Amino acid sequence: MANDENLREKLTSLQYKVTQENGTEPPFDNTYWDNKEEGIYVDIVSGEPLFSSKEKFVSGTGWPSFWAPIAPENVITKKDFLLIFPRTELRSREGDSHLGHIFKDGPEPTGLRYCINSAALRFVPKDELGSEGYEKYTKMFDG
Repeated sequence: MANDENLREKLTSLQYKVTQENGTEPPFDNTYWDNKEEGIYVDIVSGEPLFSSKEKFVSGTGWPSFWAPIAPENVITKKDFLLIFPRTELRSREGDSHLGHIFKDGPEPTGLRYCINSAALRFVPKDELGSEGYEKYTKMFDG
C-alpha cells in the first residue's frame, strides 16, 4: 500500500477524500454512474480487480451499482455507524480503499446492491484487459 504522501500526489482531491477519508461523491455527477462500456473496474489505489460491467445494473441512485464483485476476495465489509442507522461499508482488501456500501435492495441473483463511488475506481475497457495485466478477465467478455 502506498504511503499518504504518495497517495496525495497520485489521487485527485476527490479520489483521496473518498478512498482515504471515507467520503462520498455526488450522485449523478461522477465518472461511471452511467458507463455502459464493457470492461472491469479496479481499485484506483491498488489496481485490485473489483467489479465487472457484466454485473453492473441501473439502480437509479446515481452511483455505479453492481450485484456482485468479480473477485469477492478483494472486497471486504465493515460495519459503518456514521449515519443514524448502521450500514455495511465496502473496502478493497489490498488498498484498504473506501469503495462505498452494500445494500439488500439489488436485483437477482444476489439481491444485493454494491453501491460504489466512481472516485474509488478505475475502469479498464475489455479491449485493454490484456495489455493492462488483467488478461484472466478477458474470457468474461467472449461470446
